[in-house]
Amino acid sequence: MKKILIALCLILPLLVCCDIYQSPIPYVKLDFTIYPNDVSYYQLNTYGGYVYVTGGVNGIIIYRLDEWTFFAYDRACPHDFENQESWLWVAPDGLRMVDSLCGSTYNILDGSVLSGPSQYPARKYNTRYDGVRLRVYS
Repeated sequence: MKKILIALCLILPLLVCCDIYQSPIPYVKLDFTIYPNDVSYYQLNTYGGYVYVTGGVNGIIIYRLDEWTFFAYDRACPHDFENQESWLWVAPDGLRMVDSLCGSTYNILDGSVLSGPSQYPARKYNTRYDGVRLRVYS
């Protein structure tokens, strides 16, 4: 009985950490750097600013939350990413991403689904900012 309890204690954390709702968007290896202070990315000089860049499956949205925090999401909607007419756009309020085709909306702070038919969060990429360079990578 003790061995079973120990085995459950070792296996349970592994089951809990596994994401049941893995994104259907294919994994894309990416690693690039931009300079937010560059005139090409002037929108990132304000909190809540965002830009669209190439990369990922369907392009990438880079969003600046505060002085040190940036988020990067693939513009492919997890619900209908294979359709070429489907793109995520930042809503005019700057707090949501909206799919142009199915209408699903996602929280721009964590990529979670707010409404619509999508069951999966937006594909999020890693970011690292050193005060000058912003690295976006998978």
